[in-house]
Amino acid sequence: MVWQIVVALAGGLIVVWLSLVGVMYVAGRKEQDPTKLRDVLRLVPDVIRLLRRLAADPTLPRGVRIRLFLLVGYLVSPIDLIPDFIPVVGYADDAVIVVWALRSVTRTAGPEAVDRHWTGTPEGLRALKRLAGLGEP
Repeated sequence: MVWQIVVALAGGLIVVWLSLVGVMYVAGRKEQDPTKLRDVLRLVPDVIRLLRRLAADPTLPRGVRIRLFLLVGYLVSPIDLIPDFIPVVGYADDAVIVVWALRSVTRTAGPEAVDRHWTGTPEGLRALKRLAGLGEP
């Protein structure tokens, strides 16, 4: 029983990571200055660290933490809006929900909280703010 929980959590984290990579890569391709996949891969650990720090910040609204926990719960859950075995579309719902949660959390927390909790590079912060619709720093 315990090993099943560990495997489910590990699988959920992998899905989150892959979803973030895919969404950020696609979003970067739409910009005038396309983001290279290598740059997106470097940004993902910083984004995960940011979301973890935002979830632990007691000064932010409770809704931020609730959305982050719901996101993780949805991604770990074996039940999806669209089953993952359906090619392309099966993982698209996960990617859309990850982007929605990222945008919602960063907009609710505000640019100041994102700046305060960001541990990555300034270029990564600019890319994140562009993807989240927070504008240029």
